[in-house]
Amino acid sequence: MKFAKFTMGIGDRFAYQGKAQLRAFIQAKEMGIEIAPVWNKSFREHSIIHSEPNSVRAEADNAVKALNWQGPYFVDADHIGLKTVDGFLSASDFFTLDVADFIGKASPADDVAAFVQKNSRFSGALVIPGISTPFNVTTADIESAATTYLYAVREAGKIYRHIESQKGKGKFITEVSMDETDKPQTPLELFFILSAIADEGIPVRTIAPKFTGRFNKGVDFVGDPALFETEFDEDVCVIAFAVQIFGLSDDLKLSVHSGSDKFSIYAPINRVLKKRRCGLHLKTAGTTWLEELTGLAEASGEALEIAKEVYIKALARYDELAAPYATVIDIKVDKLPSAETIKTWTSMQFVDALAHEPGCADYNPSLRQLIHVGYKVAAEMGDRFTDALKTHEVLIGRRVTDNILNKHIKRIFKD
Repeated sequence: MKFAKFTMGIGDRFAYQGKAQLRAFIQAKEMGIEIAPVWNKSFREHSIIHSEPNSVRAEADNAVKALNWQGPYFVDADHIGLKTVDGFLSASDFFTLDVADFIGKASPADDVAAFVQKNSRFSGALVIPGISTPFNVTTADIESAATTYLYAVREAGKIYRHIESQKGKGKFITEVSMDETDKPQTPLELFFILSAIADEGIPVRTIAPKFTGRFNKGVDFVGDPALFETEFDEDVCVIAFAVQIFGLSDDLKLSVHSGSDKFSIYAPINRVLKKRRCGLHLKTAGTTWLEELTGLAEASGEALEIAKEVYIKALARYDELAAPYATVIDIKVDKLPSAETIKTWTSMQFVDALAHEPGCADYNPSLRQLIHVGYKVAAEMGDRFTDALKTHEVLIGRRVTDNILNKHIKRIFKD
């Protein structure tokens, strides 16, 4: 399947913003920035909202038809595993194989030994074009990579082969994801992960490692942007080298999760894309849901009351809602406004606290993260919530389009 150089994952919890999302890509294309949209929704999100994967396909196809989009687009079965993939097979043509939970699980000793033996040719000074200092690779380094990641890669192979048996070879895009874990993968570890992926025969087109720093949902990167730039650049060089050495797809590219709202690293990413002339998959998801709720708060009246109710109920159910996202949120509970305080807020007080405008003194990243994981509350409102989305479609749609185009696409991909 033909794959675009630049792709961007666009989640949409309630499947009402497909056209607003796609307008950002149309406007970007008019500026000379060509990016393929990838509508993505995970098993976790479907389970919480009680939606079905086919709804994502319908949303994408309807938006493409309504706006006459002529470029490529995809529907991603986001963060799936062997136990959850079957429900996505008919609707999806992009599969994110999430094997983070299998990192560190023990592989048979013979498998580890065989991997070490096969990769022993890389012992010593490993020179990777584009990286100034050679890696001093020891047998212990190779064994450590095998011990830590081989089981996870084998699991990815099982998932891939299951999908291939149902959809056919070359009929879908494969991503391998290892980002939702505590320990980042170094560029050298990524090299050996790609070696294992090649051994498994997975035609990986994009890979999502865990970078140094925190990539919390819906808020900015927490860490050193300069260190990230070095790591990102070295990962790009590792991928280019691994493509040649291991015979992987020549359009293999890095994927950044959670890519939404990571404003402080967009300029570094942009510099690397220009320097290396490489591709990128940036995955955003809950940022559209956050724009929906911000739009409701901005609309005032009953819409503002809905936004307040989502926050107040989410605050009361903090432990339940935060648990599935424990590795990708960092909420300071003492920074969360009380329910009593929220009830007194004006429309603009709520918008200023929720909208991700780093220069705004009232912006509250803890509140934003709580609302990010609080979409279950909105889902439980049923028609009351979705009717509000319809009523304020224009205002919300404008925010959704602006967010994707001006806060994300222009900052990352513009020359």
